[in-house]
Amino acid sequence: MKKIALLAALYALIATPASAQSLKDFLVQLRKKWDAPTEPFRVVDNIYYVGTQGLAAYLITSPRGHILIDTVMPGNTGTTTASIEKLGFKVADIKLMLNTHAHLDHTGGFAEIKAASGAQMVAGEKDKPLLESGTYPGRESVEELKFPPIKVDRAVKDGDVVTLGPIRLVAHATPGHSPGCTTWTMDVKDNGADHGVIFFCSATVALNRLVGSPTHPGIVEDYRRTLATAGAIKGDILLAPHPEMFGMDAKRAAITPGAPNQFVKPGEFQTYLAKLKADFDAGLAKQEAQQKK
Repeated sequence: MKKIALLAALYALIATPASAQSLKDFLVQLRKKWDAPTEPFRVVDNIYYVGTQGLAAYLITSPRGHILIDTVMPGNTGTTTASIEKLGFKVADIKLMLNTHAHLDHTGGFAEIKAASGAQMVAGEKDKPLLESGTYPGRESVEELKFPPIKVDRAVKDGDVVTLGPIRLVAHATPGHSPGCTTWTMDVKDNGADHGVIFFCSATVALNRLVGSPTHPGIVEDYRRTLATAGAIKGDILLAPHPEMFGMDAKRAAITPGAPNQFVKPGEFQTYLAKLKADFDAGLAKQEAQQKK
């Protein structure tokens, strides 16, 4: 809880106007957790966690090659590649890379991994310009928020399907956190039972400006639409770009051989969305109050 509170506090601070030095200092604090390695592990079926203590990345494996969802901070790609290799897989076998949203903490290693594997880059179409320029929307000139640009080979819209051998992922447009924020879903099996996995993009306010000069046009409407409709996305396993968003550490600590999978939590996604809606309403009210001062 202390780590979650610290992260929330830092997000709140850097969401307000600040000098470049202040932003740099805050990112240095965040990176202590975001860059720290953690043991890779199998989440369910053919899905593995290959991120860090503070940033999630997922490897979905198959005999036809692998899919990587998200990476970590620029300059820290080695933690992900080391995790992939420790699990017994090869970076060279990654055929597709999928992005949830075009922010530096989830895109920093795509260029390196593409160079090493030749993998194709797939992302929401409205995030394509951001990925290809390596910039944060609305703050394109802020050096601290830039990341290595990556060419997008396929831009997806809501309902598009991405396949690799037996792997089938469906794209769901959930804009707000970024213009092309994309939630991915797929079906898996665990102990003979069918489950649906939700790789949720995000709906936190974080660095985004909602009023005055918004981070991107229509951002408030995007958030509201996503928060009102995303609950219809079906799945009983919630995964997300930051481990604390889905209680990964507690679930992982409770894993016991032969016991039910700790990541299967029907209704967890809808409960999380309700919290996000309350957080968004509070964040919008706070920014509106600050705008009036």
